[in-house]
Amino acid sequence: MYIAVLQVFNLNIGVMAQQTGIIPLVGTLNGINFYYLNGKPIARKAGGGFTRKRIKTKASMERVRENASEFGHCSAVNKAFRSALNPFYKGYTFTHFHSRLMGLFTRIKALDTTHKRGERLVANGIGQAHGLQLLEQFSYTPACDVRQVLPFEFRVSDPDLALSIADFDIAQVGFADGATHMALTYGVLDFDFNHLNYALHLAPPLVLDRSYAGATLTLEPATLPSGLGTALYVLGVRFYQEVDGALYVLNAKGSVGIAVLKCL
Repeated sequence: MYIAVLQVFNLNIGVMAQQTGIIPLVGTLNGINFYYLNGKPIARKAGGGFTRKRIKTKASMERVRENASEFGHCSAVNKAFRSALNPFYKGYTFTHFHSRLMGLFTRIKALDTTHKRGERLVANGIGQAHGLQLLEQFSYTPACDVRQVLPFEFRVSDPDLALSIADFDIAQVGFADGATHMALTYGVLDFDFNHLNYALHLAPPLVLDRSYAGATLTLEPATLPSGLGTALYVLGVRFYQEVDGALYVLNAKGSVGIAVLKCL
């Protein structure tokens, strides 16, 4: 049976080739690996690929080892950072949030000029002025851009770190489809990028409906950071729908947003 099947393939294999034939194979046969790559049947000679031993010992794999080490470090930072931000989006799943943050921390890590490749750290990149800019300018939730949803000026006062929004006009707020209410959550995230410890100092959430008539908003954290690490002023927005007097959180695309307003 295998002979009959192989006869319908045109295997011109140097390193790798796409299978052509009636019945794509999966597995290893006569020194050839058959598998799927991105939905396409592929055939290649068995052996010669990456193995754990080769990656650990071969000089030619040094760059692979360096990349793997830094990737693992950025992944750990990513996990801790997402956990710290969780109160702003609890119960909601962002598409590609993990991978997009990996891109952010990889860029910040690359700013570390004090360590050699393979040992560069996000914390050292954060220590650079451009590192803080990357944290502030990154679009954490593109489907719900907080600065577009709330097109107002944000101010943080000293020493209470209260966030104020002057000239507020509910008519200018970009409400999500179907939303009747908006909740604003503000907090100061004290994040230690060296040891991945953090503390989040939150203000009481502020819930507004579409008929809100106030012109000034103020959100003040109940506690203040103690200097654990980098201070990030974070504003979150979440939309709700009122049904029979009860508020239900919306989980549709564009209904949850997060922004880092400033870093110190």
